[in-house]
Amino acid sequence: MTAWAPGEVAADEARLVRRARDGDADAYGELVTMHQAAAFRVAYLLLGSAADAEDAAQEGFVRAHLALDRFRVGEPFRPWLLAVVGNEARNRRRARGRREGMLVRAMMAFRGGAAAGVPAAAPQPERVALAGETRAELREALASLGEEERLVVTCRYLLELSEAETAAALGIPLGTVKSRLHRGLRRLRDRLEPTGESVP
Repeated sequence: MTAWAPGEVAADEARLVRRARDGDADAYGELVTMHQAAAFRVAYLLLGSAADAEDAAQEGFVRAHLALDRFRVGEPFRPWLLAVVGNEARNRRRARGRREGMLVRAMMAFRGGAAAGVPAAAPQPERVALAGETRAELREALASLGEEERLVVTCRYLLELSEAETAAALGIPLGTVKSRLHRGLRRLRDRLEPTGESVP
């Protein structure tokens, strides 16, 4: 995920939004470029298909562009955009009538990018094998969560969204995000600790 200084992001986004609302297509294109990766990841999380996620993200960008006059200039743009994309993705999921097929990846995020219990100096084959086992255990643990908790934990830790962005993307209150996140992490910890694993 691209890291921006908060003040710079706010000023740049406000400028781009104002230009886009005045009909500047290039300005909106810059906003799309800034947030297209996050929008795709949210749509993919909800839909489980890269093709469907791409369509949902693109449609979300179109809908957001048409609704720019309803966006409150000065507010952060990304949470609002992710809410639009999340709504589009949820609508598509409901319309096709099947559960989302989330692909769980990058579970190493729970460990800050390092596999717990894998010595840094271990020979490469052993490190690869141990890291693979760790990822498999984490995938299994995450899959054991209910869908609501799994979505919140994935948004917060795998997609690295803030709690506010998670709430916007999933269309739920911030308090609900906090409670589901707390329950989800506790259940992951309970599942992983007996085997010596730990979730921060």
